[in-house]
Amino acid sequence: MTPKSSTSEFPTADYYDRLRHSVAHIMADAVLQRYPGTKLGVGPTIENGFYYDFQVDNPFTPDDLIEIEKSMQKIIDLDLVFESRAVPRSEAISLLQDQPFKKEIVNDLDQEEEITFYRHGKFDDLCEGPHLQSTGQVPSFKLLSTAGAYWRGDEQRPMLQRIYGTAWESSDQLDSYLQNLEEAQKRDHRKLGRQLDLFSVQDETGPGLILWHPKGARIRTIIEDYMRQEHYSRGYELVYTPHVGKAKLWETSGHLDYYRELMYASMNIEGQEYFLKPMNCPFHIMVYETSKRSYRDLPIRLAELGTVYRYERTGVLHGLMRVRGFTQDDAHIFCRPDQIHEEIIKVLSFTFDLFKTFGFNEFDLMVSTRPKKFVGSVENWDLATESLKTAIEEFQIPYGIDEGGGAFYGPKIDIQIRDAIGRSWQCTTVQFDFNLPDRFDLSYVGSDGQTHRPYMVHRALLGSVERFFGVLLEHYAGSLPLWLAPTQVVIIPIADRHLEYVEKLADDLGKALIRTHIDQRNERMNLKIREAQAQKVPYMLIIGDKEIESNTVSIRQRDGAQLDPMPSEEFLSRVVAEIALRGGNATES
Repeated sequence: MTPKSSTSEFPTADYYDRLRHSVAHIMADAVLQRYPGTKLGVGPTIENGFYYDFQVDNPFTPDDLIEIEKSMQKIIDLDLVFESRAVPRSEAISLLQDQPFKKEIVNDLDQEEEITFYRHGKFDDLCEGPHLQSTGQVPSFKLLSTAGAYWRGDEQRPMLQRIYGTAWESSDQLDSYLQNLEEAQKRDHRKLGRQLDLFSVQDETGPGLILWHPKGARIRTIIEDYMRQEHYSRGYELVYTPHVGKAKLWETSGHLDYYRELMYASMNIEGQEYFLKPMNCPFHIMVYETSKRSYRDLPIRLAELGTVYRYERTGVLHGLMRVRGFTQDDAHIFCRPDQIHEEIIKVLSFTFDLFKTFGFNEFDLMVSTRPKKFVGSVENWDLATESLKTAIEEFQIPYGIDEGGGAFYGPKIDIQIRDAIGRSWQCTTVQFDFNLPDRFDLSYVGSDGQTHRPYMVHRALLGSVERFFGVLLEHYAGSLPLWLAPTQVVIIPIADRHLEYVEKLADDLGKALIRTHIDQRNERMNLKIREAQAQKVPYMLIIGDKEIESNTVSIRQRDGAQLDPMPSEEFLSRVVAEIALRGGNATES
């Protein structure tokens, strides 16, 4: 909408929070003006924007958003002051008589908690703030989309209409964001998954449960085989563990006490209660406990591509990024105190090598430290935290500190990779755990002959195969590097008389483990080329009389480039060498 001068020469996270929170209120005001009787849900800020939930008679349409924007601009032009005030609980309930969702929020607050409202003009809303000084300080905004959202994420509660929007300190920044958003939509892994026939989610199977199609499964297999190979080469032992475990296991681990809401309902088998596993950790501990361990045995590195199951609300499920069944590249390292530093160094080195291999060159690291409530000794926490920091520093990589942001059971490193259009994705986690070793009474015999508690490090490098697969698709806009492409070469014969030569060529490529497809459909050659490009196939070989006579291949690439003809043997050697290099650079969509 109409840009205005920014209130901040150098916008900060706090400024954007105030700006977007203010625009969310302006939007709610506009909706109430246009649709009297609307019931208000919540309207928080989110990354790069905001949303607000409404209960209305009919879903919002794109035309509705345009009209709401016009009403919002009128409120901005009035330059109405945002006023904050604290009100007694009884007054708050009275003010919210016609707003049942807001009243429910008040009723759920602690009796001692202060209740605040923010007002601009005649619009008054339950809110903690913060806001800008006035509506006129909003420089530039845009409403983006609508979606259904259950109240408080509960499928048993009313379905509300959610409007998403964004706000920026200048029209130039807004335009830039909208361009990036358009590019992100082109790269949406769900769209690419359908276009490239990689995976699907179907109602009959259940939400958040992925069906891997042949081409998607092939890519996944390549990734997993590579990960297994790398783990073995770096001193890990691979294990396989069950998908279910007895209730007793999850009671000992604490998951039934602290994680129950994300676990699926129990199964009764022969009078015993079993649960689908939400994590692999207890099973790896069971493997550790099968033998009496000596200090000479450590470190023990156990890894697994283990599928876990977590009950995520339907409203938060999102393609491959948020699912109910997913496979973690999970590992647990059991080690002595004197081994901690070296083990963290090795984990980080492994991580950075993976990022390079998969074509991610930018990433951010954050160390989360001891919270107020924690288990384990301060001494152990300090040693572990310092080991994380010094390990990162050896790589001369900057990192942030999240003071008090660690889990109650140990400090951690979180690593976010940045994709081709600058978005951040949480992948790698390196997490100390002082809880499970105590709960399972883990031990080893030290050089002094005494029993000691091992340090335990959780570690997931890709995060989950599903999520990482989705990030890869969006990073490369579906044009995966040659070594990951499900079909690496498509051979297109110009006529049936060229098939014998083409089949021999395909056989030679297949013997070199190059994934090859012959397109012998009775269609025009240009159509076959366009469709191969649409399927993001790296190389297309066109074979006609000329190519057979000269024993060469005419080569097209998926970006439309045409290479000089070359002998088939030379092409084979070229592709084999390119595959061996792995890696690749992200491309434009």
